[in-house]
Amino acid sequence: MSKKIKIVVADDQTLLRDALQTIINMEHDMDVVGTAENGEQTIELVREHRPDLVLMDVRMPVLDGIEATKAILAEYPDTFIVVLTTFAEDQYIVDSIVHGAKGFLLKDMPGERIIQSIRDVYLGQFIMPSVVASKLAARISFLTSGPQKPISLGRMNLQGITFTEREKLIIQLMLEGKTNKEIARSLYMSEGTVKNYVSIVYHKIGINDRAKAVMYLKELLT
Repeated sequence: MSKKIKIVVADDQTLLRDALQTIINMEHDMDVVGTAENGEQTIELVREHRPDLVLMDVRMPVLDGIEATKAILAEYPDTFIVVLTTFAEDQYIVDSIVHGAKGFLLKDMPGERIIQSIRDVYLGQFIMPSVVASKLAARISFLTSGPQKPISLGRMNLQGITFTEREKLIIQLMLEGKTNKEIARSLYMSEGTVKNYVSIVYHKIGINDRAKAVMYLKELLT
């Protein structure tokens, strides 16, 4: 009898965990050795069972999938991590790849495609659905091209005000009149993350009103 692919399924949705476990265990060459609802449980299951592959959700309580991936691959670098994602979670794609994920599965994929994708990863292939690949390409294109008109710090240097590269991108889009939602869409970030960056910009320039902040930034950048 050939060796079965040992798999851990990690997702905070009970229904999805159970469904994945059921369809995987129907295959003669696969075996779900454990299921987890958060990142910490996933790490413990990997330590206990040493699976070949982990189906890893990104958004989980206690410890998210990105941090769990980093921890697992630091201890067991030969483990295959396949990220479970949805169309709306493309901001995690780059982080997942950087930290060692071997592919992506959309949660609404048909069962037979999920099974085939698991086999492909186990054989050394990197898998990425076309919709995820398109999002990744768009994000890389934006991050490498940057704003069409890069901002110049101008008088900010004289006043001791400095911004990170990401804050400069946020400021550029603010100056173009974009809302937080529009900025989030442009940068493939969550709206909450954009709000945090905008708050940091406000704090650095000492203004807490968007219209006044934009006017002040335009003056500084002239």
